[in-house]
Amino acid sequence: MKGLFNSKKVPKKQTAGDSSESLHVAHQQEKIQPQIPRSEPTSPVKPSSSSSKSPTKKASTRPASPAQREQPKSRSSRSFARHSTDQGSSSSRRSKIDPNTHPLNLPPDEIKRLSAQYSMNNRTSLDKMDVDKDTPSAPPSSPPPAQPQSSFTVPVNTPTTNGVKNGVDEEAEGPAPPPHRSNPSSPVPTDAEAAEAHKADGNRFFKQKDYARAIAEYTSAIQLMPDEPTYLSNRAAAFMSDGQYESALEDCQRAVDLDPHNPKYLLRLARIYTSLGRPEEAITTFGRIHPPPSAKDMAVAKEMLHHVKAAQDALDRGTSGSMVLHALDQAEKLLGPGASKPRKWQLMRGYAYLKMGGANSLGEAQNVAMSLLRQNSQDPEALVLRGRALYAQGENDKAIQHFRKALTCDPEFKDAVKWLRTVQKLDRMKEEGNADYKAGRWQAAFDKYSAALEVDPSNRGTNSKLFQNRALCRLKLKQFNEAIADCEKAISLDPTYTKARKTKANALGQAERWEEAVREWKSIQELDPEDRTIAKEIRRAELELKKSQRKDYYKILGISKDADENAIKKAYRRLAIIHHPDKNPNDEEAAERFKDIGEAYETLSDPQKRARYDSGEDLVDPSDLFGGGMGGGMSGGIDPEILFSMMNGGAPFGGSQGFGGGGYGGRARAGGYPGGFHFG
Repeated sequence: MKGLFNSKKVPKKQTAGDSSESLHVAHQQEKIQPQIPRSEPTSPVKPSSSSSKSPTKKASTRPASPAQREQPKSRSSRSFARHSTDQGSSSSRRSKIDPNTHPLNLPPDEIKRLSAQYSMNNRTSLDKMDVDKDTPSAPPSSPPPAQPQSSFTVPVNTPTTNGVKNGVDEEAEGPAPPPHRSNPSSPVPTDAEAAEAHKADGNRFFKQKDYARAIAEYTSAIQLMPDEPTYLSNRAAAFMSDGQYESALEDCQRAVDLDPHNPKYLLRLARIYTSLGRPEEAITTFGRIHPPPSAKDMAVAKEMLHHVKAAQDALDRGTSGSMVLHALDQAEKLLGPGASKPRKWQLMRGYAYLKMGGANSLGEAQNVAMSLLRQNSQDPEALVLRGRALYAQGENDKAIQHFRKALTCDPEFKDAVKWLRTVQKLDRMKEEGNADYKAGRWQAAFDKYSAALEVDPSNRGTNSKLFQNRALCRLKLKQFNEAIADCEKAISLDPTYTKARKTKANALGQAERWEEAVREWKSIQELDPEDRTIAKEIRRAELELKKSQRKDYYKILGISKDADENAIKKAYRRLAIIHHPDKNPNDEEAAERFKDIGEAYETLSDPQKRARYDSGEDLVDPSDLFGGGMGGGMSGGIDPEILFSMMNGGAPFGGSQGFGGGGYGGRARAGGYPGGFHFG
C-alpha cells in the first residue's frame, strides 16, 4: 500500500469547529472512501468501508476508538448507504475534492489500516463476481491473482456528486468488481489438428496390432472430421485386420464416395469384397482402378469367382451334388480369416445336399436351413430349403407348412408356390393310388402310381416309395419280372430302403428264381440283423431252392400245381402212351422219360405223398430233426415251425387240412410260397 499511494502530507488548515463539524468530516470521508475500488480496477486491495477519523493532527497520530473501529464491521448498517442529512450537515457539505479529507491525503499507516479493514468487511462481495467460464483457473471464492510483472496506476475518479450519479443512488449496489484477468493460456488446437493427433495414435496402435485401440482412435478422428476419407479408410483397414469385414466395407464405401478415384481406397474396397465372398463386385472394383492393379492383386478374386461359377453350373446341369460341395469348399478357403460364409453359398450347399438325396445328406440340408433361419426366421429361401428337405424325407405335412410360411413372408416367391403345388399334387395322386390298391383295383392303382412318378422326378425319397408301391401292383398282376425291375429302381434311389428289398425278394421267389431270392434275403439280413423274421425267410427260401433242384413232377406231367386227380390221370395216360419205350424204339431217353412220368403219377396221385412233396418234407433228412442241426439257429436243419407242424398233424407250409386218411393231407396254397408266404 505504501507504494501505491502518495505518502506526502498536505499541510492541514486549522478550522474552527465543534464536534459536529468533526463528525461531518468523518461522514464525508465515508462517502468518498468507497469510490477507490471503482477507480482502481486492477488493485488487489479494496479500501475499507469504515468511517475515518477527522483529519486533525490528534486524529492522525492517535488510533481510532474501539467503538469507531467496530462501527464498520456491523452487518446491519451499510457502509455505502447515504446518511440522513440535517440542516447542519447539508449547509456544511464540502466540494467534490477536499485535500484535507481525501483518502490519499491520509497518513500511510492510516491508509493501510483502513484499506485492510475495508478488505475484511467486504470479502464476501467477491463471491458475487462473474467468472469467465472460458478461464476456470481462478476459483470464484478468491480474488484474481496479482500480476507483478505488469505495472499499473491507481486513477482517482471523483464523481460529480458524492455517491449520486444522475440523481440515482448507486451506493446500495456496492462497489464494482475489478475486471477479470487471467494468464494467457496455450493456443487451443483446431479440429483438424486434433484429428491428426488421433490418426497418429491410431497408426501407432495399428502397427502394434492393437486393432481395438486403433479403431477407437480413428473413430475419434472421424467424429472431429467426418468427411475426411483418409480416416475412414484407415479405420476400414483396422476393422478388416480385426475380422469385422462388414464394418470395414461400410467405412471403405464411404471413403470411396468421398474420393472416387483414389486407387488406394478402391484397392482396399476390392479386397474387402473378396474377403466377404463377393468376387463379382471385387472384379468390378478392380476395373475402376487406374492404373490397373497387378495380376497378383486380382488373383484371389478371380480364383474365387471360378469356383463359385463351377458350383452354380453343377447345380444347373443337375450333376452330382458332391461336385458342388467340392467347388464351394475351394471357394471358402479364399475367404478372409474369420469371415462368415456368404448366404448365397450356404443355400447352394443346401441344394447340393438335396440333390444327393441320402439320409445323411438330407440331414445336412436341414442343418444348413436351420443355421440360416437362426439368423433370420423370416428368410423365405431358407424356409423353402427346409421344406424341400422335409418333403424328400417323406414328411409332406411339415413341408407344406414351411412352404406356406415362406409365402406369408414373400407372397410372390415363385419357388414356394412351385413346391407347394408339387407336394399337394403328389400327395393327392399317391392317396388315390393307395385307395385303389386297398380296394383291389390293381391296374388303377398301378396307373396312379405311374402318373405320380412323373410329377417330381428329382425327389428320390418319394419316388422310391412310389416305385415300391407300383411293384406291389405288378405282383398282384403276376408281372414278376416287371415288379423286380421297379424294386431295383426304388433301391437305386434309396439303398437303405429295406421294404423295397423285401418286395424284390418276394418277387424273385414268385418268379421261381430261388437262388437269387436266397441271396437277396441274406443281404437284407446284413442290413438289419436284429430282425428275426428275416432268418425264417432265408430258411424257407433255401428249402424252396432245394425243391426247385429236384424233379418237378408237375412240370413232367405238364399240369399246374393245383390240378385235381382227374387232370393228373389224363396227363399221365397221355404222356405214358407217347413216351412208352415200345413206341420209341430208337430213342434211348424214352425209357428214362417214361420212368419219370411214372414217378410223378405215383407221387401226385397219392394225396399223402403229394402233400409231403409239396411241403418239401421228403427233402428233410431225419437226422436233422434231432442232430446237431438243432443248435446254432437250426443251421442246415429243419425249421422249428416245420417240426411243430409235423408233430401236430398240420400241413407245415400252408396246408389247409390236418391228418386224414392215415397220412398228411392238404395242398399248398396257390399264389405264394408253400409255407404261407404273403405278398403285398
